[in-house]
Amino acid sequence: MSQSADFMEMTEEDIRKHYDAAVAMLEGVDHTPRIAKAKEAAQTEKSAGLGTRRRFRSTTPGLVTRSTARPEGVRLIERVEGVGDDALPSAVQASVLHGMRRALAIALAVGEAFSEATGLAELKKDNLAGRVAEARRAEFGELLAAEAVATLFTFANATSYLLASQASETTIEIGTVEEILTDNAQLALHGTLWELDQDLTLFAKDDATLVATVLAYAEQVMEKAALRAQNTPRLEAFNGASYRVEADDLTINGFTPASAARGSKLTMSFKKPNEVVGNHIAKYQSMKLAKMLMAYDFDRKLNPFAELGGFIFTFMGDGAPGTGKTTLIQMMAGLMSGYCETAGYPFRYQNLSTDNIDSYQGKSGQNAKAFINNVIDPNVIGFGTIDDIDQLAGKRGDRQSSAGQLEITAVLMESFAGANTVVRGNCTFGMFSNYPENVDDALRQRAGARFLVDGPQTRDDYIDILNLLMGKNHDIPLGDFEPFAAQEIKKAVAASFEGHAKPHEDGLLRVYERVSKDIGALDTIAKLGTYLKGIQEADHRFTGRAIKNITDAVKVRAMDFELPDEWMEEPDLFLFKSYDEKKGMIEELRQPITVDMVIQEINRYADSEFRYADKSDEVAIANMVREFGLSEEAKRRYLEGKG
Repeated sequence: MSQSADFMEMTEEDIRKHYDAAVAMLEGVDHTPRIAKAKEAAQTEKSAGLGTRRRFRSTTPGLVTRSTARPEGVRLIERVEGVGDDALPSAVQASVLHGMRRALAIALAVGEAFSEATGLAELKKDNLAGRVAEARRAEFGELLAAEAVATLFTFANATSYLLASQASETTIEIGTVEEILTDNAQLALHGTLWELDQDLTLFAKDDATLVATVLAYAEQVMEKAALRAQNTPRLEAFNGASYRVEADDLTINGFTPASAARGSKLTMSFKKPNEVVGNHIAKYQSMKLAKMLMAYDFDRKLNPFAELGGFIFTFMGDGAPGTGKTTLIQMMAGLMSGYCETAGYPFRYQNLSTDNIDSYQGKSGQNAKAFINNVIDPNVIGFGTIDDIDQLAGKRGDRQSSAGQLEITAVLMESFAGANTVVRGNCTFGMFSNYPENVDDALRQRAGARFLVDGPQTRDDYIDILNLLMGKNHDIPLGDFEPFAAQEIKKAVAASFEGHAKPHEDGLLRVYERVSKDIGALDTIAKLGTYLKGIQEADHRFTGRAIKNITDAVKVRAMDFELPDEWMEEPDLFLFKSYDEKKGMIEELRQPITVDMVIQEINRYADSEFRYADKSDEVAIANMVREFGLSEEAKRRYLEGKG
């Protein structure tokens, strides 16, 4: 997984020198649409003052452009200031215009930096003088298209970021953005401003719908520009650079949308760790992970745990209904929220639910991508959950999976372990399911850690949960029992890990006993590898990704310590130290990896895969038996009818 790129500071001087050009675009541009058609309502209600506006002149040196068709004039300042009934512009309207001016200036500055870095600036000068060599004309065209895509995305990205604070609960569905042009950066911006003007005419009736329309439009442009970039050559200089705009706390990192560092206000009821009965390993790892996230360094945009190994980016919690998955989520979110509040860090929690499945093609994928982008925002501590993932993400090849469910599966797979996945250590994603066997195999294997949420197991667990849920409004004596003694985490977890010295599932146990009989104790890398090969021969789904997940889990065990509570309560002791200091403090606590750890983690992971496979096979067999029965009954009724 890739590491974050170094930042290049974009100075105020770099940006402000483009203010005049940005204002000129907002005052008035001429544009003849190439792809989109003028929307009906917009045709009858043009921007005010078209008869007296001045013609906009090119601000991009080296480009010779000419339009012979009738131009469509756009005057966005007058359009925005004309929203509503007030004769004077509102504060929101002024903020929108200031934000768009700033976004245009940033986009032009990024385009200029791209032009300088790629040699496009020199080619523009040659083009102006009419001396571009024939051998370089194709390169010139490709670089112009790359600059256009980068400039267009940056404008939409900066607009969305700068106006995020103005957003309300109002949302607007604007439809598909079409006027995405890549001839050159100027034409690209003119086209997008023209289409934005069309949408403002249709949807912006007051300040709330004005902001909602601009933000919805910016989101669509970002998506379309990012898609166009996939087939646009010569974008390496933009993808490989990260521009930092200090005044706005904005980072432009290729085609990754920037997000304002705003936390989400949680309304869920939190649970304390002692209110999670049973589930010892899942509870312990959740508590550790909540503290691991707090080691994230906002300046370096990296977590020492992500660098040293042992950070859990994705995990899956599975168990029968009623075993405590929701309680586990409430506990983990509560811990993170409390730690962030103490440290003054923004915390963002978001859940992807079945409400995000949409009947419109592509919309479900957009919803899933927006969920991912909100959680991975490097300016916040993020926690994303996908509850009942078996209902939300479709299983490929399953005829009952809808197109929307399959879109979500594709987005999650690419986001959790794709070529462009960046693990900074500021966020984690938890997938939860009562029926993990119904989750697509490849998606399930994207879960780096497995949390078996099996609920209360022992007599003490059941007494504890009864005592907890009964509350205090009764006079029934507790009896000879020490409350929550069985939930003492370190002791319970040690016992749980030791329980995985041998496999639990019958199929895996047979493999373990056969391999142990053939080669003896599993006490070397070679013998452990032989055991892994034996598992693969028994279950073909046990691939190299499974081995990576196991080794990641072993590294987590090497970090088998809890950061001291006082480090969370007094931020100066750890949280506010430099990245290198935090890394050194963590390294001192790291434990050596043992053979027992490796065997336990192999068995834990493989047990879960065998458990899923057995359940999946049983479900498939039951469905086939039912279909055969229906077929036989249909034949019987058919023959009776003929008789």
